[in-house]
Amino acid sequence: MRVVSGKWKGRQLKAVPGMNTRPTTDKVKESVFNMIGPYFDGGLALDLFGGSGSLGIEALSRGVDKVIFVDKDGKAIQTIKQNIEAFQVGEQVEVYRNDAVRALNALKKREIKFDLILLDPPYKKHNLEELIHKISEYELLEQNGLIMAEHSNEVELPETLGAFQRTRKEVYGLTVISVYHHSSGEKGGE
Repeated sequence: MRVVSGKWKGRQLKAVPGMNTRPTTDKVKESVFNMIGPYFDGGLALDLFGGSGSLGIEALSRGVDKVIFVDKDGKAIQTIKQNIEAFQVGEQVEVYRNDAVRALNALKKREIKFDLILLDPPYKKHNLEELIHKISEYELLEQNGLIMAEHSNEVELPETLGAFQRTRKEVYGLTVISVYHHSSGEKGGE
């Protein structure tokens, strides 16, 4: 597992030990960021199922200013912290061990809005529709921001979720990437 592009292109990332976390392959990660970026002019990102931190660190490498990482697994949090330390980006990140729904509730109280929200939950335990509805209800996404949801090809997400419209859907074998923007907003990214 490595950083695909940006200022840390080619640098290795530690993976979460064990079999509970399924990392996004480098090939899919490259395709995801070509879809949603490929590069960013600053902004705040949320990596809600941080895992190893791979997606959030990729976003930082490609120009995002700050990433908030959330994961409920202790090994994942430890791995994110190790990767952050290796990349020396402590001042650009916040890391929280929390359940996704509780994390969104906490972020609502902070009145934060994100430019990019990365959702890559465990395939068998996903609740993407509920989470995207909460993001909409809590107004956590900037008007020109976007949500990237990675899910299994067995999951069919609706075209519209809350205030968001799916603007892109790509299938990579068993993996599907769905990208959502505000229904009334401009497309994000460059």
